[in-house]
Amino acid sequence: MLDPVVLAFEDREYRRAELDAYVNGLTATLMDRGVAPGDRVALMATNRPEFVMSLYAVWRAGAAVVLISSSWKRAEVAHVLELTRPVLGVGDQPLLAEFLPYLSLDEPIALVAGAPLGPGYSACDDAVFVFSSGTTGMPKAVRHTHGAFAAAIGHWRDALQLGPTDRLQIFTPPSHILGLLNIATVLDAGGWLRLHRRFDVDAMLAHIEKDRITVEMAVAPIALAIAAHPVLERYDLSSLRYVMWCATPVTESVAHEVTRRTGVSWVTAYGTSELPVLTCNRLVDAQLDTVGRPVPGVRMRVIASETGDECPAGVAGDIVAQSDSVMVGYLPEDQTAEAFLPGADDDRWFRTGDIGYFDDDGWLHITDRAKEMIKVRGFQVAPAEVEAVLHGHPSVTDCAVFGVPDTDGEAVIAAVQLAAPAGEDELADYVGTRLATYKRPRRVLFVPEIPRLPSGKVLRRVLKECYGRTSDQ
Repeated sequence: MLDPVVLAFEDREYRRAELDAYVNGLTATLMDRGVAPGDRVALMATNRPEFVMSLYAVWRAGAAVVLISSSWKRAEVAHVLELTRPVLGVGDQPLLAEFLPYLSLDEPIALVAGAPLGPGYSACDDAVFVFSSGTTGMPKAVRHTHGAFAAAIGHWRDALQLGPTDRLQIFTPPSHILGLLNIATVLDAGGWLRLHRRFDVDAMLAHIEKDRITVEMAVAPIALAIAAHPVLERYDLSSLRYVMWCATPVTESVAHEVTRRTGVSWVTAYGTSELPVLTCNRLVDAQLDTVGRPVPGVRMRVIASETGDECPAGVAGDIVAQSDSVMVGYLPEDQTAEAFLPGADDDRWFRTGDIGYFDDDGWLHITDRAKEMIKVRGFQVAPAEVEAVLHGHPSVTDCAVFGVPDTDGEAVIAAVQLAAPAGEDELADYVGTRLATYKRPRRVLFVPEIPRLPSGKVLRRVLKECYGRTSDQ
């Protein structure tokens, strides 16, 4: 029986049997550390083979994985650990060791060959907690069972038409739902996967050529880097079946420039942390101005916000979806109810928070977001989280945070009312040292007061208009 190479990292390759043996070794270590079925284990690691090994080892031990971004700072880590209460931390980030018992992935892992160790899991058991920022502040945990996550893997595999001959490389963070889904789906399909520590456009292009990559994943910054590459034509990209534009709306001029220079076509898709795969284009008839049609296994509707009635084709409304792959709910649990339409527990329609419409041919067009989230390079930033940090600066009387269109999706802009002198870089750095780098404001505007309704709600539209006047000066 063949034992194929399934994972590559730098100069190292792992065959399936070897990867399984490492997973067994980690499973045994976790159980020796007291991890039991039903427990939660925090995993805070960069893109590396040990992340994959840890993910599957936690599952074999019967526990659930709490995925923590390696870019998060102390306040964010403390919040999510308090929310999820894991019994052990695993990773390559020493910060995690300050909060709970810790297993470093920089230590050697024993190989234990043979049948899978551990009690395993059932479809209804918790599998993974990923994080989605709420509009009211710090990140909230999105809870997926093994059954739901397996359904999402099946939807993604079918949408991308992935099989054993496919070869992918991953630059996106594994703690993000997209990175996690890509890793799990490629391995489930029997394909081949290369992990990279960080994004580098030259490394990406070189490995497409060297490794004969068949499907490339690109969020907006990656797409921009490819289109702007001065010698793109020198690389042999003929192995690519397509490039998938993920996480943000397609910038069609960028996509067309890459296709013009390389001949490689694009496909788009749409998903959320709560329901990972909603729609996807097909390569045979992909339309870059839409996010595609609902994938098999996902039902979608567009409804009027006021009445809940279904909107006819061409009329925009709230996008809702129903699928076996939808999350169980959030932590804190009291935020779960508002994520679904009222109804029976077995008729759970998820509110995506996005606004759009279906055209006459069933293609979904997204026009806006009902939520006030800011999307930076595919990551969600909650204005309230950044505002809470800025309010802690002694010079800040009031503030409001909003997003404006940018090449990375959106840029974070902070409007600040001061009580004492402070500089733009000082305030931006104040946020950047306390939250993840992508949450650092791109600009800080100094305003005489923050415009608000009598209810206290910020008039972000007025601030965006103010930003437009300021940026033109």
